[in-house]
Amino acid sequence: MSFSFKAMWQYKCPRCRQTKIFTEPFDIAKPLDMPKRCAYCNQRTEPELGFYYGAMFISYVISAFLLLAPTLLLVFYFKWNPTSAISFAIFLAALVYFKLLRGSRSLWLHINVPYDPKALEANKTE
Repeated sequence: MSFSFKAMWQYKCPRCRQTKIFTEPFDIAKPLDMPKRCAYCNQRTEPELGFYYGAMFISYVISAFLLLAPTLLLVFYFKWNPTSAISFAIFLAALVYFKLLRGSRSLWLHINVPYDPKALEANKTE
C-alpha cells in the first residue's frame, strides 16, 4: 500500500517511513522547521521551491470543515448567539493550529512522494 495515514499523522518520511520530517523537539517559534533531507533515505523534505503552497489549500479546506460545521451547529441547533459561536470557533482554531499546520504539510508531502520499500532495503545493505 502506498499511502499511510498513520505515517502521515506521525510525521514520518513518506519514502521510507523511518524518520520524522519535522525537527524535534518542537519549537513554538519555528513550528515548520524541517531538516533538508531524511537522515535514513536521503529524501528531500522540500522537493522544489514553493512546494508547500498546495499544503496551504489543504489546510484551508480542513480548517473550513473543522471550524464551520461546529459553529453552524452551535448557532442553528443549540441556538447560541453568533458571537459566542465564533468565539468557540476561534478557541477551537487555537487548539488545533499547530497540528493542522504540520499535518497539512505532512499530508501534502505524503500525497506527492510515494512510499518506496526499496529505500529500506538499500539502506540495510549499505
